[in-house]
Amino acid sequence: MVSRPAEYCPHCGTSLETITFDARERERCPACEDVIWHNPVPCASVAVVDRSGSEPAVLCVERAVPPGVGEWTIPGGHMEIGEEPAVAAARELEEETGVAVDPGALEILDAASLPPREGKHVVTIHYVARRADAAGEPTAGSDASTARFWTPSEFDATDETFRPVHEERFRAAAERFD
Repeated sequence: MVSRPAEYCPHCGTSLETITFDARERERCPACEDVIWHNPVPCASVAVVDRSGSEPAVLCVERAVPPGVGEWTIPGGHMEIGEEPAVAAARELEEETGVAVDPGALEILDAASLPPREGKHVVTIHYVARRADAAGEPTAGSDASTARFWTPSEFDATDETFRPVHEERFRAAAERFD
């Protein structure tokens, strides 16, 4: 299994051939006779919502590393081997923002398959949590240049941009916990 389209067998290095298998075009190693599965990468994110003001605010990060440098996102990233999705979301939140939340306090917001970038497909489980269930003040962490709470109207008044798909989750999270 590979996360990006393969040209060579990851086991023996032989050039792959395209075959039809299970009614889909797939890559196969003619030497090993193995089908090389191109599967999506599992990711998890969490939107922390602060409802203490007149308008709900959502914790977001500005990306400091590719892809999407300078774009705003909901904190999240790749799941580790053996890691539950909620645990991954909580870990990524703390790594990127310094804000900690118990994975048991997370609620599922959505799950989505994102459009591929450079052949890499991602499936993300999006969670949401109340600010009251989180600890710490936002500070930019591993993949972020900035971490802060935004209200939808504050964001709309700027010329900042969200990574594709993340703005939809930002607005959906802001509407939670009415």
